[in-house]
Amino acid sequence: MPRATPLHYLRATLFYAGFYPVTILYSSFCLLVGWALPFRPRFKLFTVLNYFYMIWLRICCGVRFEVSGLENLPRSGAYVVVANHQSEWETLYFQTLVRPQSVVLKQELLKLPFFGWALAMLQPIALDRSQRRGALKQLLTQGRDRLSQQVPVLIFPQGTRVKVGEMGRFNKGGAMLAVDSQVPVVPIVHNAGLYWPGKSFVKFPGTVQVRIGAPLTTVERTVDDVHRESVDWIEQEMREIGA
Repeated sequence: MPRATPLHYLRATLFYAGFYPVTILYSSFCLLVGWALPFRPRFKLFTVLNYFYMIWLRICCGVRFEVSGLENLPRSGAYVVVANHQSEWETLYFQTLVRPQSVVLKQELLKLPFFGWALAMLQPIALDRSQRRGALKQLLTQGRDRLSQQVPVLIFPQGTRVKVGEMGRFNKGGAMLAVDSQVPVVPIVHNAGLYWPGKSFVKFPGTVQVRIGAPLTTVERTVDDVHRESVDWIEQEMREIGA
């Protein structure tokens, strides 16, 4: 990890000086009008903000991104995305990549003023991680509902942010949901933690590598088989991009 300099702190301060006021203002607007919109138009309106985040991050901190395998992302229909989790970056960027989506997240995020309140209107699957059995049942029940509406579900199977250089443990929730609903699994990897380390104020200039794998079929396959194939691909790709 690069050593933070005063310039890095200055650039990060500039980023947040724009990030927080714009988030509060735009989220307030979305909260006022979003209730009147069906889900898909609401998702499009709310996530305009995420495009701003990516542009502002590049301007202030020099963080860019490069995507390969975009042709592997289904253009329509239901599927489950499983991805590694290193940073706040991917939670913002992925809403511009998979559209629309229902993201699996921890309940506490919905309590954040403005941002969390708006996020709650985008039909996330908000789990209480202290109730493991209940959380799995909720994932499968609400996940089936989203997929039946042809809305992709995004899951970070590591469960929490994992530092660069570590793999963490990948749970089987994404594979279970995909096999249960007989929809493909699309694995995605990135190395955002190199440039926006988890819970870090400072960001480092560079280009985040995002790789999208070919969809994995779940027809006539077991959960263990699908899970193993997706995790093997993710771990191999993470090593290749230094994640």
